[in-house]
Amino acid sequence: MYRMFAQVAPYERPALSKAYLFPESPARLPGFHVCVGSGGERLLPEWYTEKGIELILSTEIVKVDLAAKSLISAGGETFSYQILIVATGSTVIRLTDFGVEGADAKNIFYLREVDDADKLYEAIKAKKNGKAVVVGGGYIGLELSAVLKLNNIDVTMVYPEPWCMPRLFTAGIAEFYEEYYKNKGVNIIKGTVAVGFTSNSDGEVKEVKLKDGRVLEADIVVVGVGGRPQTALVKGQVEEEKGGIKTDAFFKTNLSDVYAVGDVATFPLKLYGELRRVEHVDHSRKSAEQAVKAIKAAEEGRTVEEYDYLPYFYSRSFDLSWQFYGDNVGDTVLFGDNNPASSKPKFGTYWIKDGKVVGVFLEGGTPEENQAIAKVAKVQPPVADVDQLAKEGLSFASKI
Repeated sequence: MYRMFAQVAPYERPALSKAYLFPESPARLPGFHVCVGSGGERLLPEWYTEKGIELILSTEIVKVDLAAKSLISAGGETFSYQILIVATGSTVIRLTDFGVEGADAKNIFYLREVDDADKLYEAIKAKKNGKAVVVGGGYIGLELSAVLKLNNIDVTMVYPEPWCMPRLFTAGIAEFYEEYYKNKGVNIIKGTVAVGFTSNSDGEVKEVKLKDGRVLEADIVVVGVGGRPQTALVKGQVEEEKGGIKTDAFFKTNLSDVYAVGDVATFPLKLYGELRRVEHVDHSRKSAEQAVKAIKAAEEGRTVEEYDYLPYFYSRSFDLSWQFYGDNVGDTVLFGDNNPASSKPKFGTYWIKDGKVVGVFLEGGTPEENQAIAKVAKVQPPVADVDQLAKEGLSFASKI
């Protein structure tokens, strides 16, 4: 028997910061259950029944005893297992975790689950033409700033870093997006953080206090300042590394009957010869597939190939769409049309380490061009002349 515990039947979380909040024809379940995001079959709740999987919804597991091979729910029910896959993902970091003044006010939102998106959607409708402050300049900050603007909300982004998406973007890449967003009417305040909030008589957020002394009016606040892998249930019972549960190339932990996939897994990234933890939907899908293949193969006395993952990230906002493959380390070469005022900007960046291209970013690529940059990141071709690479730009990728 197979059992899966979830709040609702598994769905494509990236939709929550994009189409779910569109002002017209927003996405709704069951439209984006897995695996539509990767071009696969849409798995409705009845699919699990047909495949012999018991989908146990609205049941929170509050205790895991790996030695006893048991799970205990919030309702006190005990479930036993033979093989356990930990796929608990990440949880958002909240400003209340740091004791930020007034951070418990109404209409301060975090986005992780469908329920969060529903609440934000209702607030957008209730505060029509209102003001929003988005705290954070990463994925959530950029995508939600765009979708709030599409809803005719006045948007101000606030983040402490010198540019947006600093974990991936170079200053040159970020400059394009910041200028593009400004041209769309999004206000950007960099180099400071939110240190407090004031509320009105109804307990709804009214103002955001910044560390630099400025005070911003706000009807809605959205916070996107990162996440943490949810490993607490098995903490101290399995080996951990780099903030996650340490696994092998088949996502098996140091316990032969326990696997970990997605955000919580620290696994051997074969391409770079090191252990890493990757927070992205693409890896979540592929690591889960690898673990299940390995489990089934072991049952049948077969083996499967080691996980050989190429890091991949993407985002869509306004009319923009970018993809990144590989590793963002080493020197960089910017190429293409990165004018924010262009009708169809198309530009990218190569990362070069030890004379080889190890990572590629591309905005505005076609499916074929995106496949080409993925191949470059995987093959890691040598580069003899950096200036020539800058001149060739995207055509370099098409030749690999």
